[in-house]
Amino acid sequence: MDFNYDIIVIGAGHAGNEAACAAANMGSKTLLITMDMNKIGQMSCNPAVGGIAKGQIVREIDALGGQMGIITDRSAIQFRMLNRSKGPAMWSPRSQSDRQEFIKQWVLTVSNTPNLYIWQDTVKQLTFENGAVTGVITALGVEMKAKSVVLTAGTFLGGLMHFGKNQLSGGRVSEPASFGITEQLKSIGFNTDRMKTGTPCRIDGRTIDFTKMAEQIGENDFHKFSFLEEAKRELTQRSCWITYTNETTHEELRKGLADSPLYNGQIQSIGPRYCPSIETKIITFADKLSHQLFLEPEGVDSQEYYLNGFSSSLPLQVQIDAIHTVVGLENAQLYRPGYAIEYDFFDPTQLKHTLETKKIKNLFFAGQINGTTGYEEAGGQGLIAGINAHINCHGGTEFTLARNEAYIGVLIDDLVTKGVDEPYRMFTSRAEYRLILRQDDADMRLTEKGYAIGLATQNRHNQLQTKKEAQAILTDFIKSESIKPAAINDFLAENESSELKHGCKLSDLVLRPQLGIEMLAEAVPALKTKINEIGSRKEEIIEATEVLLKYEGYIQREKLIAEKLQRLEHINIRGRIDYNSIQSLSTEARQKLTKIDPENIGQASRIPGISPSDVNILLVLLGR
Repeated sequence: MDFNYDIIVIGAGHAGNEAACAAANMGSKTLLITMDMNKIGQMSCNPAVGGIAKGQIVREIDALGGQMGIITDRSAIQFRMLNRSKGPAMWSPRSQSDRQEFIKQWVLTVSNTPNLYIWQDTVKQLTFENGAVTGVITALGVEMKAKSVVLTAGTFLGGLMHFGKNQLSGGRVSEPASFGITEQLKSIGFNTDRMKTGTPCRIDGRTIDFTKMAEQIGENDFHKFSFLEEAKRELTQRSCWITYTNETTHEELRKGLADSPLYNGQIQSIGPRYCPSIETKIITFADKLSHQLFLEPEGVDSQEYYLNGFSSSLPLQVQIDAIHTVVGLENAQLYRPGYAIEYDFFDPTQLKHTLETKKIKNLFFAGQINGTTGYEEAGGQGLIAGINAHINCHGGTEFTLARNEAYIGVLIDDLVTKGVDEPYRMFTSRAEYRLILRQDDADMRLTEKGYAIGLATQNRHNQLQTKKEAQAILTDFIKSESIKPAAINDFLAENESSELKHGCKLSDLVLRPQLGIEMLAEAVPALKTKINEIGSRKEEIIEATEVLLKYEGYIQREKLIAEKLQRLEHINIRGRIDYNSIQSLSTEARQKLTKIDPENIGQASRIPGISPSDVNILLVLLGR
């Protein structure tokens, strides 16, 4: 057996799988190393993909030629488009998945990807030569060689689980932690620290009284994650259920705070502010009398339910007593309690935008070891790391995404420029250009880029071209078709929209808030005919066209602002300036610029503590 590869990916979670598939699909001989081949793509926390801003990332992964969107659609048991009451920049897809089907689809994908091989083992050590990574050594004593290595160890590096006062070593419940890599990288100068995350209990659905809860039914329209026509939701759809904690619940939780690892000093690491444990909620929001909880099914046929909103590391009996005070859970039986986990992560400012480490060539970090949280953030990083690992092996221009091109670009720029002081989670508010980073047009933004580097397939590219052509035809028709008052005024009156006094273009009517293309098609036969000519993906194309027409002015203005600021991204400064010698810079600026060593003026301007005057000084030094 030949143990020589182009790329070795360590870890078969969401980051590792995307990295391995991307590298292999681009032509690299790739090895994916995992502790357990039955846990490839395991959903360690909740059985769901997407959500606010996270859904946009999954759409971008798919548009570039990644796998998460396809696998999510194939394993979906409930789909919803969040934030529909807001503008399209905020719409975010989210899907509940059948946990076992999600793993099955990932196993099928990685097992049948050309150039991709799998090895079940644990990596204990990396090998280096002349400042570059050369391979790995495993627990079985196997030495494997590679031109690039992608480290995606998730929560397994030094993983320590907390069940009340009980501590167990592990990267996930019933799975061992990994040791050796952190210690090795720390010894050669990498900065590392500890983070904490948590997960709720799992409940036996046979012991839940759903009649006391509010049912949350999914949506069954055309929306999904993948832009490919052949990727569809085909599993039986299931409901989620809503209930609430109450004052009695909170009182039971308070009784156990003295034994809470979060509050008795047992856990010292950084926890997530935006996904707090239930014990943190009752302290931080002491004035709130209740907190919303969601019971989410784990699969089509499973009785296992995930109690979303009740993450906890409190002792078992405290969790049970508190859960039994919740309406509908009075007789709940647990499959297992919630727990917290601490793990090692690496300061992401030690990375380039390609996710290659600055210190060691051809070594890439992706996923939770970069201080992020979430399957989606991990998958986006894994995709970029896998692409660039391939490019490092075979040549080509490094592949990065700018902040005005993708949420993935925002994510990575935030990590490598600002670092993290808590587990990083993506929000729409982190993106300056969210109107041009919508979930509906991720394929328009990114598929050409994925196709150009050899990742997006010819089939995907052909589908994009067909969609573009259909959308252009529909847009041109709406902008050019004239409407006379006599032909439309009765319809406008019925829909409480002001009648026309003079003729206008159909696009003028589409701009009205209360009207839409599909509504107008019922009153304008020529529009209905044009829509029927679209063929497949009709609803998707209508929605995308309507968004572009209604928000065209705002979108163009945002694009102009982005283009203006993008000029700073082309003024390269890495390695050109000795910041410590520039006394006119503030002390903080000298320290942070030296530490980060930004690629360009644009990145320098986003470093926390760098003022506009500091940026102007750099521009003057460069003769700008």
